[in-house]
Amino acid sequence: MTYRLHRLLILGLLAFVPAMAAHAEDPPLVRAKNAVQVLNDMVNDAPDKAIPSDLLKNARAIAVVPDMVKASFVFGGRRGEGLISVKGPDGTWSNPSFMSITGASVGFQIGISSTDLILVFRTERGVDSIVNGKFTLGADASAAAGPVGRTATASTDGQLKAEIYSYSRSKGLFAGIALDGASLRIDNDANEAIYGSGVTPRRIFEGGVQNVPSQVVDFRDRLEEYTQR
Repeated sequence: MTYRLHRLLILGLLAFVPAMAAHAEDPPLVRAKNAVQVLNDMVNDAPDKAIPSDLLKNARAIAVVPDMVKASFVFGGRRGEGLISVKGPDGTWSNPSFMSITGASVGFQIGISSTDLILVFRTERGVDSIVNGKFTLGADASAAAGPVGRTATASTDGQLKAEIYSYSRSKGLFAGIALDGASLRIDNDANEAIYGSGVTPRRIFEGGVQNVPSQVVDFRDRLEEYTQR
């Protein structure tokens, strides 16, 4: 690759960065409200195009990222911000922690797009990793594009036996999406804005927070409702 072409590719990718940042960085309460809308759409989708009900009922954690942005100029990247709740020993859902997801990609595409993302955690290992602040899909926990359809089973990934199933929603339709290499991080700044200084993800997940805004409580309540169907 010539220096001129290499420089052109870098400049092209950098041109998308401000748009990605402006689009992805919503205030925490706006983010919570948008995540609830994604959950509502997920449940009310057509039965043959929705996340299987057995996956939702048996999930150990669920993350929702509204408007994850993907930008490409040969080299590309993804970024999004959302919420994640975990299921407690008594089967109830926790208040959510705020989180972010980032990842890189290589391909011959130019442009910028936005999709909603849902991650369904099937095991405790992935949950333990996110409690510690950061993990990488495919490295710290196996991940696969999830099956779709209310009656679909969670065996479509063959021998992979994924710990996390990932879905994207674009133009109202859900589909599995591969996200190996994407990094999830706890958004400590957003958590501090909502829950107060020094509050850890473990404290949030274990019910150690008070005076939680209604928009954030609504996310937890919708999970309670939708995973019992």
